[in-house]
Amino acid sequence: MAAAADLTHPAAHRIELVEVLAALGHPVRLEIVRKLASGEEAFCGEVVPDLPRSSVTHHLKTLRESGVIRRRPSGRKLYLALRRDDLDECFPGLLELVLACRSRPLDSECDEQPL
Repeated sequence: MAAAADLTHPAAHRIELVEVLAALGHPVRLEIVRKLASGEEAFCGEVVPDLPRSSVTHHLKTLRESGVIRRRPSGRKLYLALRRDDLDECFPGLLELVLACRSRPLDSECDEQPL
């Protein structure tokens, strides 16, 4: 039987592109991923210090269940890490592309490019 911690993270071969894209499609979750991009584990409070606890819980659950992050409880603290190796194996180049893009304000228009 799998340990409880294993049940909260999908195995690398079960990570679905549509789930990853949906998770990365929210500005708060994208900012969390950017903060974890260094590859180092980070304490949950360092990554999302200014959000209500219920919002943090929702965003972290979405990222975890989609396979974007891994969480590791240690005592009363929760540590987070980006699953860069798994994501790169499943979807080569996706994470680098997403991290390289900067969000635009919601009211900005896309630049029109001639065809």
